[in-house]
Amino acid sequence: MRTYREIFGIGEFRALFVSRCAFMAGVVIGGLALGTVMYQTTGSPLLTALAMFGGPLVQLVTSHFLLAGSDLMRPRTAIVLVGVTAGATDFLQLIPGLPVWCRFALLAVGYVVAAATGGTVMALLGDIVPPDAFVLGRSALNITVGGMQIIGNAIGAILLLWLSATNLFVLSGGLSLLGAALARWRLADHPPRGEGRIVDRTRSVNRALLGSAVVRPIYVMSWLPNGLVVGCEAMFIPYAGTHGGWLLGAAAGGMLAGDIVIGRFVPEHVRDRLIVPLRVVLGVGFLPFALHPPVWLAALLAAAAAFGYPAALPLQERLVHETSDDVRGQVFGLYGTGLMVGQALGATIAGAVAQSIGGGSVGAGRVAALMAGASLVASAALLPGLRRSDPRRLPGRSAPQAAAPGAPLAAPEPPGP
Repeated sequence: MRTYREIFGIGEFRALFVSRCAFMAGVVIGGLALGTVMYQTTGSPLLTALAMFGGPLVQLVTSHFLLAGSDLMRPRTAIVLVGVTAGATDFLQLIPGLPVWCRFALLAVGYVVAAATGGTVMALLGDIVPPDAFVLGRSALNITVGGMQIIGNAIGAILLLWLSATNLFVLSGGLSLLGAALARWRLADHPPRGEGRIVDRTRSVNRALLGSAVVRPIYVMSWLPNGLVVGCEAMFIPYAGTHGGWLLGAAAGGMLAGDIVIGRFVPEHVRDRLIVPLRVVLGVGFLPFALHPPVWLAALLAAAAAFGYPAALPLQERLVHETSDDVRGQVFGLYGTGLMVGQALGATIAGAVAQSIGGGSVGAGRVAALMAGASLVASAALLPGLRRSDPRRLPGRSAPQAAAPGAPLAAPEPPGP
């Protein structure tokens, strides 16, 4: 399969796509609502950054015990559980006078569930589409992320002109529940991918993945530069105030454009060579924030920088090649957990630095430029390790499940009763 038309011809993929669109729109609007409420309530860049990006820190702890759930649960059940949990916690955020700690506790609940289901969608994608269409399918699903960030942030920014931020939780909760309902009634009930005790399997596979000299650099290159750049995005609300949603939407637009161009039109062998150039684009675009450009120009810079986010696509291709099918859910669950934890840490660091130096909007711009520079340094430092998984030196590139030198990582034998 080489075109979006072909991949959308698969009925179950269409159902997954529409379900993810509804769910991601709810997540984006809910995140904007929570970040805005937190900044209006506390005036703290640090707490605002934690509200918008800090949830994965909870997932970091719980994923050490629960991540294998991505392979042990039925995919449809896992997707419905995530949607229902997100909808319920959003509606609870509507309670008047809710203390800050309660808002963070509700945020944490969703990430505990995410720790047990984080790789479900990517693993299910591998079941739905042919192997040679995995990246195209991943690119299409990235459209749900980029597209819904554009739409969600734009809708949220417009509604904030007339409504309080708290009222946005009604919309975000309803969209999350709609995504869960679509998944329940339109996706097939695929069986679990593996068996065993969730905690034992989680620990064993995580040790194998993170202990691999080939797989570990792929993960770190995916997590660290990306996370530092998200620290730039965590400054959007302190930088632009109530116009922060426009900056978030512009960045999402740049990411969406990159996903379409890199995932659809760039050949695989060229795409892999663009990992580092795209990481450079991602960092360089935010450096001019140090000069405090006006909001409209900052939005254009954010869109240009975010075109570099699809460096993730060839990195994910390498993960498919280097690992076996029976752990695919956990492979991408660990990928997603690390990605979000990197984002949470980047946002937390940026928020802490901004709070310590002060300076309001000007200070937020300087912090964004600082985080962008750190991302560029990290990308350069990680390049040598990434060369260990250079696909040009690996046979069997057309068969992701085939054994490469060193053999792809497989699941351990299920523990006894």
